[in-house]
Amino acid sequence: MGKLVSDQTARDVLQRMLTAAISAADPSTCLPSFLPPPPIGKTIVVGAGKAGARMAETVEALWDGPLMGLVIVPYGYGSSCERIEVVQAAHPVPDDAGHEAARRILALAGGATADDLVLCLISGGGSALMSVPAPGLMLHEKAALNSQLLRSGADIAEMNCVRKHLSSIKGGHLAATAMPARMVTLLISDVPGDDPSVIASGPTVADPTTFSDAQAVLNKYGIDQPIAALNVLKKARTETLKPGDDCFRNCETHIIATPQMSLQAAAEVAHGAGIKPLILGDAVEGEAREVAKVMAAIAKQMRHRGQPVEAPAVLLSGGETTVTVTGDGRGGRNSEFLLALAIALNGEAGINALAADTDGIDGIEDNAGAVLSPDTLERAARKRIDAKAYLANNDAYDFFQRIDDLVITGPTHTNVNDFRAILIA
Repeated sequence: MGKLVSDQTARDVLQRMLTAAISAADPSTCLPSFLPPPPIGKTIVVGAGKAGARMAETVEALWDGPLMGLVIVPYGYGSSCERIEVVQAAHPVPDDAGHEAARRILALAGGATADDLVLCLISGGGSALMSVPAPGLMLHEKAALNSQLLRSGADIAEMNCVRKHLSSIKGGHLAATAMPARMVTLLISDVPGDDPSVIASGPTVADPTTFSDAQAVLNKYGIDQPIAALNVLKKARTETLKPGDDCFRNCETHIIATPQMSLQAAAEVAHGAGIKPLILGDAVEGEAREVAKVMAAIAKQMRHRGQPVEAPAVLLSGGETTVTVTGDGRGGRNSEFLLALAIALNGEAGINALAADTDGIDGIEDNAGAVLSPDTLERAARKRIDAKAYLANNDAYDFFQRIDDLVITGPTHTNVNDFRAILIA
């Protein structure tokens, strides 16, 4: 491709990279080779997550024998499956629909025999969707705590540590319920490091964290309500299932898609366009606006000094940043990252960027993310939009909406977390 001729060309390449990243994690592509052989008895499919419907559709299309089951997906992520029931529920704060469906999943798994196969389809979002509070805790109390965690700045591992210890289905409890059946879990990872115990709070895998760890998370972020949730953690009556427990003896776990696979797919698009890709990592964490400052500095170094690689090049990264919410605006972590990046770059020529959540929903809004170009701040200023004020109010969604720079994909039916690309011409 050589030198990029326009910012519009850069945007086209960035959009193709995002499309390739999402396609690499499509269950219809990555799931088939991991399907186990049919059992002597029944095959029971259970699961939850943003990729749940597409995973269920893929299993149905390829499974010859009898099949039954239930998966939970967010509202708007439904499916026309015939043998596997797809229930829609709330995300990221659990509701009654998810609670009732999760109880039905426990009943399905609990009815399995030694001749049966329990096929568990898990992807990001499953922790909120599949909610069965621990004894002594009501759903609305757990939901209230979950809302506080989402606004606190806690990372996904910290949030899921707490969730597991307030649950009767997460932290390996689903695997224990399915004994003595064979259990095969297929995971699409949306967490830094691809730790199965963190993905959707690990309902079918061993959990190394403890009640004390969960209490430490709440102490760290100053969360002291609701009292019922804190009491469950203090009493520490039923620990999550630990490595070596007998319930995992007949369990297999396979990660079928990861953030790194999607970044590599985007890198191939860059190569094809004559752009050098530099993958910074698939597990980038930290406050979104602080990560943006670091990446802006790297992008400027590449543009002016040709280090660590010469332009044209693209910085690719994945993982999950966090946002500590202090304002009352709208927007997810990717939009906030991009607004902070625009401010840090301050109109630097030749740098375009895109940041989006691969599930198609950034936070709780209808956009996947946003794009920026060298004239982003200039176009905003012409409309009397103060970028710094919008960032201070956590209002990145409205900022990019007003200058028509939102990226809207709709639900993608997969989820390998954040995708960030900064293209230096």
